[in-house]
Amino acid sequence: MTDSLYQRLGGAQRIEAVVDDALDRHAVNPLLAPRFRGKDLPRLKVLGTQFFCAGSGGPQKYEGRDMRTAHAGMNASEQELIAAIDDFVAALQAQGVGQTEVNEVVAILYSFKGDVLRT
Repeated sequence: MTDSLYQRLGGAQRIEAVVDDALDRHAVNPLLAPRFRGKDLPRLKVLGTQFFCAGSGGPQKYEGRDMRTAHAGMNASEQELIAAIDDFVAALQAQGVGQTEVNEVVAILYSFKGDVLRT
C-alpha cells in the first residue's frame, strides 16, 4: 500500500511548517502582499494547515470556507495564483520535500484555478 501524500510530506508538523513558510512568503511577495495586509495571518496559517492536512489525506478536519467562497470577489489574477504556488514550492523545498511530492502538491494547487480565479 502506498503512503498518502500526508504521510509522504511528513505529517502535520511538517505541513504546518510548510504552510507557515508559504504564508510568510505571501505576506512579503510583491504580487500577494497587498492581499495579506491587515489579515489575521496566524488564523490563516491554522486554516491553511487544516486544509493542507485534510486535503493530503490526514485526519484533520478543515473548518474554513471552500476555495470558491474564500476567493469570491477577489478578482485574483493568474499571475497571483502562480506567485502563490511558487511560494508553496519554495516552502516545500525549504522543508526538504522531495520533487515527486512537490509536483503532486503543485498539481493539486493548480487544480483550484477555477475556484480561485472566479469573480
